[in-house]
Amino acid sequence: MKPTPVIAVFDVGKTNKKLFLFDEHYQIVYERSARFIETIDEDGFSCENLESLRLSIFDSLSAIFRLKEFVVKAVNFSAYGASLVYVDEEGKPLTPLYNYLKPYPEELSKQLYAKYGGEDQFASETASPILGSLNSGLQLYRLKIEQPEIFKKLKYALHLPQYLSSLISGQYCSDITSIGCHTALWDFNSNRYHEWVEKEGLSLKLPPIKEPDECLKAVFPGNGYCVGIGLHDSSAALIPYLVSFNEPFILVSTGTWCISMNPFNLTPLTQSELQNDCLCYLQYQGKPVKASRLFAGNEHEQQVKRIADHFNQDAIKFRTMPFDPEVINKLQQSIQQNKHSDAFLKDSVFKERDLTIFSDEIEAYHQLIIDLIHQQVYSTRLVLKGTFVKRIFVDGGFSKNSVYMSLLANAFPDIEVFAASMAQATALGAALAIHKSWNNKPIPGDIIELKYYAQSKPVTK
Repeated sequence: MKPTPVIAVFDVGKTNKKLFLFDEHYQIVYERSARFIETIDEDGFSCENLESLRLSIFDSLSAIFRLKEFVVKAVNFSAYGASLVYVDEEGKPLTPLYNYLKPYPEELSKQLYAKYGGEDQFASETASPILGSLNSGLQLYRLKIEQPEIFKKLKYALHLPQYLSSLISGQYCSDITSIGCHTALWDFNSNRYHEWVEKEGLSLKLPPIKEPDECLKAVFPGNGYCVGIGLHDSSAALIPYLVSFNEPFILVSTGTWCISMNPFNLTPLTQSELQNDCLCYLQYQGKPVKASRLFAGNEHEQQVKRIADHFNQDAIKFRTMPFDPEVINKLQQSIQQNKHSDAFLKDSVFKERDLTIFSDEIEAYHQLIIDLIHQQVYSTRLVLKGTFVKRIFVDGGFSKNSVYMSLLANAFPDIEVFAASMAQATALGAALAIHKSWNNKPIPGDIIELKYYAQSKPVTK
């Protein structure tokens, strides 16, 4: 029997690191996942274990090359953004992979914004809210100021997807989807690096930009496969939808972050939107995508632990908890609900709720999702307004959560809300980005299976 031609995609999230093999019909035929214990940087702040990640990539590739039932035609990567790997002439990292949640020195950012028109102008031109270390361009600026000796040794600053690609291709490049994700590096008005990047000498440390559909020759031992340059995970998650649907839609990509992306909203970012954590991404075809962000996946994880501990339950129970409209009805009548859905909240009000007011973990969990949906509705509406969107697609972790999906459908009665059963949109997008380099078959028309969530009727007794 002939081996099945496949593409291998490494999908590197903040929590989970996954490897998928897709066949020529974009069906997953193999997968494995790993988690690594974080390490710390020189300041004692937690960060990704870059060496473990590097070795895992090599070990995983070697393992799949030994599988006789598959022949790997290509490899690509998707990974979280706002993370730079600083490599020397030999491609070896010079520093830890600094955590994008690490506090940024206020004086340093003030100094930068003052030189280039102030916070509002800077944020508007770069389509990046003022986010400290989450603006990865500011991480590179910090390295230049605080560690000048390291900066001198620096050959290239690589976003994480491109660093992973370089491990296999031996080539260094930049990618528009990684540059265009709240990095503060890109001028969205002139469609080039912002002037501050040039004037501060940072552009010399950024490798040439290559197209996201480009495939490079591999140097890692294998069988003549090619290597994609890697993509930012949120932009990769959008690709399957862009190739499958022409009518205007919003994609809510859920994971650690819940990101609402509207590729059909072409209006410039307002100061109000920037202050409410809106930004623009550059999708793989180079067009801007207006997006809003919420740290809801992270908060969900923390609050589930709190609920589980309080009620002496296993946290796994909450992964498959069914939606109960009677519980929702009771909570809405007996517990004060958040009435401020017309205001942006970075944290849900659930953090402040006393768990003793709930009779059991089911009530507590439903209230958590009610509070998260209040935030999600406001966040999604920021990119919805002014467009004729009739569909919302949800992928990632929350797409499998019936409580979340049912409440989201209730919140948008005039829009069709769907869960994408293809929950690996990020990895699939990275595979589709280099389709022409490894796959002679046409892209299937049914790569996304959708589950429709109707608005549930109020419970009456």
